[in-house]
Parts: sequence; C-alpha cells; structure tokens
Amino acid sequence: MMPEPEIKLDSMNTDRMTVIMGPQHPFSHGLWTLKVEVDGEIVTDAEPIIGYLHRGWEKECENRTYPKIIPMADRLCYSASMTWSHIYCMTVEKALDVDIPDKAKYLRIVADEICRIQSHLMWLAAVGTDLGNLTVFLWAMREREFFLDLNVRLCGARMTTNYPRIGGVRNDTTEYFDRDCMRCVERFEKRLWDIIALVDDSSVFVSRMQGISRLTREQVANLGVTGPAMRGCGVDFDIRRDDPYDGYDEMDFEVPVLKEGDTYARYMVRIEEMFQSCEIIRQAMKKIQDMPRSAPYRLKVPSAVPEGTHFARLEDPRGESLMYLISDGTDKPYRLKVRSPIFVNVSAAKPMVQGCRIADVPAVMAMVDMCLGETDR
Repeated sequence: MMPEPEIKLDSMNTDRMTVIMGPQHPFSHGLWTLKVEVDGEIVTDAEPIIGYLHRGWEKECENRTYPKIIPMADRLCYSASMTWSHIYCMTVEKALDVDIPDKAKYLRIVADEICRIQSHLMWLAAVGTDLGNLTVFLWAMREREFFLDLNVRLCGARMTTNYPRIGGVRNDTTEYFDRDCMRCVERFEKRLWDIIALVDDSSVFVSRMQGISRLTREQVANLGVTGPAMRGCGVDFDIRRDDPYDGYDEMDFEVPVLKEGDTYARYMVRIEEMFQSCEIIRQAMKKIQDMPRSAPYRLKVPSAVPEGTHFARLEDPRGESLMYLISDGTDKPYRLKVRSPIFVNVSAAKPMVQGCRIADVPAVMAMVDMCLGETDR
C-alpha cells in the first residue's frame, strides 16, 4: 500500500471558511463548541469554546461546611464521580493531617477503579456513535451497567456516587459484594475482547484512527495534556504509580504507554487501562478479604480545618485532577480551586486537529474523552 501523500496547507487555492462543530447537546460529550477554520477539507485552525455549563461550583463551596461539599464533588463529572469525591476528601484529610484506616484505602481503590472502567466504557460507547457504529455503543453500555450495579451495592447510587467521606468511606461492603465484584470483573475481561475485535476488525474504524492527529512527547508536555491522551504519546507517567496515594503503592500493575502519538494509540491506552483496572480491583479486594470484618473503615474528624494551604492530586480517568484548598480555621473553606484534566486537554484541540481533514475531527476529539461538567465549574 502506497503511503498517503503529505498534505500541504499552503498549496490549497480555496477560500478559508469557519465551521461550528458541536455537539451543543447534553448527550455524548456535552455542551461545547469547536470553532474550526477549514481550507477546503483541511483544518487550518481550531478554537474550543466552553462556558455553556458553568455553575459557579468553586464559589459555592465557600458557603458550605466541609461535609456538605462531598455531594457537590461527585457532580463535577457524572461519569467519574467517585474520583472527584475521593480527591476532595483526600485534600481535606491532608489539611487535617489524618491517616485514614487501611480498609478505607483499599475500599477507595476498588471504588476508583470501578469508576475508571465505567467511565472508559462510556467513552468507548461515545466513540462508537462518533464513528458511526451503534453496535459498539450498545455493547459498551451493556457492560457498563454491571459496574453501575456495583456502585449501587457500595453506596446506593449509580452515577452520583456519594461514597467517600472525610476520614474514610461511608460504609463497609455488603455481604455479597466481594463475590459480585469478582464475577463482574471476570465476565468483563472476556466481553472486552469481543468489543476490541468489533473495533479492530473494522477497516473503517482503524483507518479513521491510525496516523491521525499525531502529537509528540514535547508537544503534550508543553500543552499540559495528562492521562491516557498523554500516555498515548510516549510519556510514561501515572500518578497512581509515580506519586501514589491511599494504598496504590501496594498495588502491582502496568502503566500502558504507546509511542505512536496518534488517535489509535490513545484508544489503545484506554483499552489496556481497563484490563489493568481489573487487576487492581482483584488485588485490593484480596487485601480487604485478608482483614477482619470488624476492621475500621472511617475515622471521626473535627469539623474545623486548621488554617493553611493544602493540595492533593490523583489519577482521574481523564488525567491529572488536583484540588487546592485554602483554609482559615473555620468549618468552611476560604477557597477551593479545582484543576480539571479536561479543561487543559480540550485546550489542546488546535494542535490536535490542525492539518487533519474535517471528517477526522469527530474521531480526534472523541479521544479527548470530554466531560464538560468538570470543565465548566
């Protein structure tokens, strides 16, 4: 097969025009706009436009006590709610200088990895619709339902999972959670191979991802891109391994890294991450099963936080999440700043789509895995 000829933007004699791409709808990737400048079929410039979903989240936190912010944190991103509640509680625990019980750490790990898998499955379903394959959407959403059922067994909610607490977690696992969790993981690993075959056996799918939107290690470093989009460009960094928190230093897992830097590499990194999450869940559940049933899962903490500045970060399904807290010694935060991975990753849209054909834009932006709720705060 002959290599595809390189497209030179200056060789076009057509007039440049601006195209507004969405979707401007809550379904799929949310309320966002990509203002694309095209020269014929080739994208010459792009500007992401956000702000349609802004809720003033950070300012609202200044008027609520620390425990009352927890239900707000899990609404930052409906598909990664567990990790956002986790990072908020972890930030306040650092401010209080408390070390939570080991059982709570392992329960948080299990909850986070369940959250990571179901979030990646929602991304995979959206990729199916973006690239015109409804079967991928149906199969991915079918598997996601089983992990949402595990959320129900943990905390009674499917998506806005109000489970972490300052000092630990809300409750211990139910009687049959261990069994159901292991069954779900084992089943999912087999079903995931079916979805992979469905995608990789499709020449249309693969051709729309391979060799498209290449980014180098230097580019993603300068742009601040994190998460799977970064690791698909050859950057070997994962906070769970390189700056571990809440027991992740005791987990043995691989960090998938690919050097190609194209859209297909970002897809493959997320697929492999789901396999690794299954392995982490097994290890964390084994740690919990080895502990006595009566082991503590939560500490009682004071309502007021000492004066100071504190921050915490963790590996969200979409990249590096960070919260920065300024406390004034009262029971309410003076300031709570959120660093959203998607806010930064979406800002890299211009170099991602520049030089691509306009038909490639949906596939390129799908691999960013946008959640506008955490972006517009």
